[in-house]
Amino acid sequence: MNISRRKFLKTKGAVLTLPILHSLPKAIAAPATGRKPDKKLVIMYVPNGIVRRCFFPGEEEGVLPGFVGGFNADKFKDKKRVQNDPGIYPLDLTSTMQPLVDHTKDISLVTGMDRTFKNGQDVHAQGASCYLTSISPEQATEQKIRYPNGRSLDQVIGDKVGLSTVFKTLEISCNGFTQGKESIYFNNISWYGPDKIAPSIKDPKKLYNRLFMADSYRTHLTDVTDLMLADANALSRKLDREDRDTLGEFMTMIRDVEVRIDKLQKMIAGADIKEPSNEILPRGEYIKLQADLMILALQMGITNICTFMIGPERWEASLRYEGVFDNPVNHHTFTHNQKGDGYKKVQKIDIFHMQQYAYILSRMKAVKEADGSSLLDNSLVTYGAALGDGSTHQYFDLPFIVAGKGQGQIKQGRFIKCKSGTLNSNMWLSIAQLMGLEIDSFADSTGVISDMWT
Repeated sequence: MNISRRKFLKTKGAVLTLPILHSLPKAIAAPATGRKPDKKLVIMYVPNGIVRRCFFPGEEEGVLPGFVGGFNADKFKDKKRVQNDPGIYPLDLTSTMQPLVDHTKDISLVTGMDRTFKNGQDVHAQGASCYLTSISPEQATEQKIRYPNGRSLDQVIGDKVGLSTVFKTLEISCNGFTQGKESIYFNNISWYGPDKIAPSIKDPKKLYNRLFMADSYRTHLTDVTDLMLADANALSRKLDREDRDTLGEFMTMIRDVEVRIDKLQKMIAGADIKEPSNEILPRGEYIKLQADLMILALQMGITNICTFMIGPERWEASLRYEGVFDNPVNHHTFTHNQKGDGYKKVQKIDIFHMQQYAYILSRMKAVKEADGSSLLDNSLVTYGAALGDGSTHQYFDLPFIVAGKGQGQIKQGRFIKCKSGTLNSNMWLSIAQLMGLEIDSFADSTGVISDMWT
């Protein structure tokens, strides 16, 4: 098969947006690089805390918390904090973590982490906006910052490892609300700097267009497809079977995303959205669509750093949790009423969120990179919240899961108990170093969590 220079140039442009196919360079007469896949980082955030007794092993019989107001989160920390015996323990999945049953060798659960809190400010606003910044109130005062929200971790990492991609970072939100009921502090976890928001994208259509520039992207894909169809037999001899399957799976994903976006647009067009109180798309479908777009961006090298906010903090409106509740419900309100059987309603949403996390891990595990490893093998995918419990609004004993192997740097399948009171900025410093940054501090960190390393 003879490939003209014009077609070759067109094809190379398209290849930049295709999944890595280790035999494709031979097909287009381009040398193989032999370089390892890039490391990727996904930070998934869940709002309003969790039901602790259903999340952490050993707390199943814990006392159900009563409501504690949201402006003095630290006032009972010394009395209520769980006192850990630090070390590495077997990973036993609690009832909330059951959706991760197929990923026990891919994850580690971490407990014992706290975040410093500036009393007198709303816990939800400070929780979301400061989740990835973690500077102390003292540091904020020194810098004359209202909220302790300096430059967030994702941006710091993106500055160092995001230079080879189209976007240094990608910010995604699954906030389906169309009403701006809360300030930006409740609805963002990524910040360029103090009060300088890195705006997240919550509309799948806008996310698709930003990532793929739909018209030109379709043109690129058409160029590649036409080239392949021009002499299918010749090309099939140059692409191995695994790569043909990978390319087919990739094209199917693209078509599937486009079909679902078209469906969303039709639903929106036929809906009365003058004063909506709820999102249009069923929640699970919406989250999975955003997740699929994110995974495509990672697979194609458009970005290596993503934040994925599964929902906004507080937000006094209702959401649809299809298959969980018959009618839209208010997650935040549920968290304040855990006594009796109240916690069971909150846990249903916790499990729903965990299912979305499991979906992301499964999809990333299925994506093969050029060296035969999976996208998940080359990634760190964290799951966490800014509140240790949604009823107490506590800033201590924060929930945290890390998945992926970071290219062999992490041994998974463990329950890591940090010394009680370990700052969550220590975790962020650990993540930064695992992503290749040569830094010895982040925000108010005091060191790394050494048990993270193999």
